[in-house]
Amino acid sequence: MHASVGVPREVAAGERRVALVPKVVEKLRSLGVEVLVEAGAGLGALIPDEAYQQAGAKIGDPWDADVVVKVNRPTEEEIGKLRANATLIGFLAPLTDPETIRKLREAGVTAFAMESVPRISRAQSMDALSSQANVSGYKSVLLAAEQSTRFFPMLTTAAGTVKPATVLVLGVGVAGLQALATAKRLGARTTGYDVRPEVAEQVRSLGAQWLDLGIEAAGEGGYARELTEAERAEQQQRLADAISNFDVVITTALVPGRPAPRLVTAGSVEHMRPGSVVVDLAGEAGGNCELTEPGQIVVKHGVTIASPLNLPATMPEHASELYARNVAALLELMLTDGVLTPDFSDEVLAKSCVTRTTEGTA
Repeated sequence: MHASVGVPREVAAGERRVALVPKVVEKLRSLGVEVLVEAGAGLGALIPDEAYQQAGAKIGDPWDADVVVKVNRPTEEEIGKLRANATLIGFLAPLTDPETIRKLREAGVTAFAMESVPRISRAQSMDALSSQANVSGYKSVLLAAEQSTRFFPMLTTAAGTVKPATVLVLGVGVAGLQALATAKRLGARTTGYDVRPEVAEQVRSLGAQWLDLGIEAAGEGGYARELTEAERAEQQQRLADAISNFDVVITTALVPGRPAPRLVTAGSVEHMRPGSVVVDLAGEAGGNCELTEPGQIVVKHGVTIASPLNLPATMPEHASELYARNVAALLELMLTDGVLTPDFSDEVLAKSCVTRTTEGTA
């Protein structure tokens, strides 16, 4: 029997993304999959119900489907709507929200966490963390430019020349690289820093300079390892000396399952020029800046510190499109002729599965 996929409306505050878009629905329908979309599920991303219907989806109850696809982790009420033996796909925060994972397991649900998809070549099309990080990196620069009191590009005017803004990006994973590229497009002089020295060439390929502090912390899976106390103290001192030279600092550093590393101290902010801007993308994990107030824009020592939460939701059309492609790629790995047949010996499925209803629980 062909599988059915349900797309509920996201209920988290401020969430405008949707897990599937009409183009991806068409692709799934071509594989023989039935798609059930909750009424109004795409409205936050400016997608009307009619667009889903034209793509071959039905508007109805998504919770009775074999597979339910979401953006955010489910609420307790939503878990109660999932039928036993259903499959759930979404951002499930398995490292920081074990309670939700426990409830899904008790409900008899097989769940796949998009953030647990391994970062290997074969799974690049399923890497939702990277697709959404691209959105965050891009939007962080626009936010910095809006909050800044200075031009990003160099301007030559009848009144004289204005020098370009200087932008430092701390943490150059996907979000950081996109931030560097976007700031460069706006005309800023860009510099990148990361504790993983192997990314220096990627920074330079974007026309940015590399800030070498002489501290390395390459870890597994493309992430940085946690620094020792001595390394952290040395890093902060060297960073503090460097940060005061920049108009804008954008921070993106995260360690999976742990609080975000503190890279910008209160002292660093105090030594920045008034009118400078810090955009902290690690607010949901506590923030990279000591003075960050997650979800707020504050001014401390004359420096604007912005810590937006869920930036991808502020660009719901493209963020949803990218996420939907990631979800569909993972779904295709589970399907054989339209029938749900997940092979848990597959590395991608094994590592992304966080609960199973059969023996060999993940």
